[in-house]
Order: sequence, then C-alpha cells, then structure tokens
Amino acid sequence: MALVSATDDTFNKEVLQASQLVLVDFWAEWCGPCRAIAPILEEMAEEFEGSLKIVKVDIDNNPDAAVNFNVRSIPTLLLFKNGKVVGTQVGLVPKSALEEWVKGFI
Repeated sequence: MALVSATDDTFNKEVLQASQLVLVDFWAEWCGPCRAIAPILEEMAEEFEGSLKIVKVDIDNNPDAAVNFNVRSIPTLLLFKNGKVVGTQVGLVPKSALEEWVKGFI
C-alpha cells in the first residue's frame, strides 16, 4: 500500500478507525526535513505493507488534526494503535531508528 493522504475530514476514518497500526506524518511543503523523510516513509510503506499504514497530513491545509494532537514542530510522526497515540517522534529520524521504533509496536 502506498502512502495515504488524510485531511481533517478523513482523519477519523483513515487513522482513528483503522484496524492496523498507523504512522501519521504531520508535514508541510515548505519543510526541508519533511521532504527529506518522505522517501524513507515511502520505503517503509512497502516494507511494512499489511502491518503498518502510513498516513500523511499536510498541516497547512489541514490544521485541525495537528492542533488536536498538539503538533508543535514538523515533521512529527505519531504512531496510532486502536485509535490511540502509542508513540511520538519529532524531527528527521534515520530510517533504521524509525524501523526499530515501529517494530516495537507491531
């Protein structure tokens, strides 16, 4: 499964009601570290297909979700399991560290 984009309107369906583990990437077009982490997340979406769903939320176009989850800087990655936040990573993180982080929840 490729990356999924969510909006304020689809956030509940895509993230909170998902049956699998969901990693949400709060990002913005103008954010350099956000652009740098994007290819890592695309690779991970393929590697963890079936056990992890990766959802991107553009905070400029969808501010409500970011406000609801207290996102103060980007990129912020939130890991959701059964509709609840179970982990947070802020900033550009190496792929190996992200993979280890996610594996701890699968």
